[in-house]
Amino acid sequence: MILPDTMPITHHLARVVLFQLLIYLVDRGFTRNVNFHNVRPPMSPTPFPNSFKCFTCNSALTNYECNRWAEDKWCPQYTEYCLTVHRFTSHGRSESVSKRCVSKEECQSVGCRHISNFGYTECTSCCEGMICNIEVPTNHTNAVLVVKQLHMFSSSANRRMLIIPWITVVLLVILLVL
Repeated sequence: MILPDTMPITHHLARVVLFQLLIYLVDRGFTRNVNFHNVRPPMSPTPFPNSFKCFTCNSALTNYECNRWAEDKWCPQYTEYCLTVHRFTSHGRSESVSKRCVSKEECQSVGCRHISNFGYTECTSCCEGMICNIEVPTNHTNAVLVVKQLHMFSSSANRRMLIIPWITVVLLVILLVL
């Protein structure tokens, strides 16, 4: 690129630095709260307010088979959670995966139990949200009840998110003036 004699190299360098800073700030501002695990189906009529779907299957051989062949239907009105029961051998090989929509009472038995008579471990988990039961529980760490929480920003985080568009505008003006 040939630079005109009237534009010193410092102005060109300043433009490049400001442009890079602008890209960085815009990128941070827009991708900070992306949640790739929050799967949402296309908007379609729902049978009742706050309705949701879960992966559902009964004694599938693997989690993949369960999720792949799960019926795409809405959970009944008086259910609140998606339940997953995973049975596997001491070597970690899945024996069965069952998933369904349940009420809160049915989620009281989350956790893992070793069934020594039959030589397998059974882990149960529950989650709240649209098709939240993608994975299977495999230990005490993920065999839990997961409840949705409102994601509230602290006031300083709110201010920081509001400042980013202003910084972007100021940097663009400076870039155009140089």
